[in-house]
Amino acid sequence: MTFLVRTKQKISRFLKTLFKKRASRIGIYGPPNAGKTTLANRVVRDWVGDAVGPVSEVPHETRRVRRKEDITITSQDGHSITIDIVDTPGVTTKIDYNEFVEYGINKEEAIKRAREATEGVAEAMHWLREDIDGVIYMLDATQDPFQQVNIMLVGIIESRKLPILIVANKNDLPDASPARIKSAFPQHPVISISGLEGNNMDELYEKMASYFG
Repeated sequence: MTFLVRTKQKISRFLKTLFKKRASRIGIYGPPNAGKTTLANRVVRDWVGDAVGPVSEVPHETRRVRRKEDITITSQDGHSITIDIVDTPGVTTKIDYNEFVEYGINKEEAIKRAREATEGVAEAMHWLREDIDGVIYMLDATQDPFQQVNIMLVGIIESRKLPILIVANKNDLPDASPARIKSAFPQHPVISISGLEGNNMDELYEKMASYFG
């Protein structure tokens, strides 16, 4: 192979990399303990056999934005989309270190976690303003969807004109009410799932492939 041919091949590979279409960045947003990381882990495991991060019943376990790149989701009707999943800290209007103390965490560590969680919320909002192409908004279907943080955050996402897919999570629990979430946000598609049990994930993948594609 001549030097000229090798040079042309290198230039061709460089140009393909340079002009490669960026994968859509889909942010998973919502209040603490809605199941965002559980969903992110399931999506990543289902399609690339990996995981995003640990989960816990302690609120604000995810305190930094975490991204998993180049996940290709293919629906049964042939639609496919390559995305980066962006798992974000739970957004709330107030973070109190006493939330962590209630779970047996000592005060010093609780204060540290509260500070990190506050920084994580700011980071999540920065991503929403600058780097997100679409949003999966996670809600715990056993909780009241009309909380102030949900109304505020969905409004911010709408103002950015980003596509929003609302996920009513934890439908495996007896007091879950996906219908209540649908009534709260009738302007957006709502998919009822259990990220933990894997209920209805095929429908979610079908919707993601068509809605964010």
